[in-house]
Amino acid sequence: MKKMISKTFVLAALTAALFSFSTKTSLVSPTGGEGFEIYLNGKVVMQSFGKAIHTAKTLQLGKASPNDKLTVSYHHCGQAGKKRVLTIKDAQENIIKEWRFSDAKTGVSDMSCRVQDIISLKKGNNHIFKLYYSSAEISNGRMLASVVFDKTELALHK
Repeated sequence: MKKMISKTFVLAALTAALFSFSTKTSLVSPTGGEGFEIYLNGKVVMQSFGKAIHTAKTLQLGKASPNDKLTVSYHHCGQAGKKRVLTIKDAQENIIKEWRFSDAKTGVSDMSCRVQDIISLKKGNNHIFKLYYSSAEISNGRMLASVVFDKTELALHK
């Protein structure tokens, strides 16, 4: 009898513990943790999660070297992103450049390009770019940041 009560108590305690974790997680992060990070040579220069991903941000690359590596990590609520694309658009929303990446194997997978790849897009008055991410999960795309290279461009953007 004591063994049965003991097993029942352990099972109830385990169930309560598991339920408390799942309830706490859903209350803290109802969206499931969507967000992104942008790195320059492995150093985080921008990150945004939850509701903040809808707020416009500016990525300044004025001090970046052409050989620097820009990396984006997008978090899809723990899911692996499929048909991932980074897109550069101009101020008029015209697509200037796209980088396509293989499907992610895990919930977060890096996508990289060289800063030179973006600098080379500067032609004429085309100096302000917008960096977008899209995937099978976000087919319309999400603007991650405006990309500027100097203070003059930053002033023009605002």
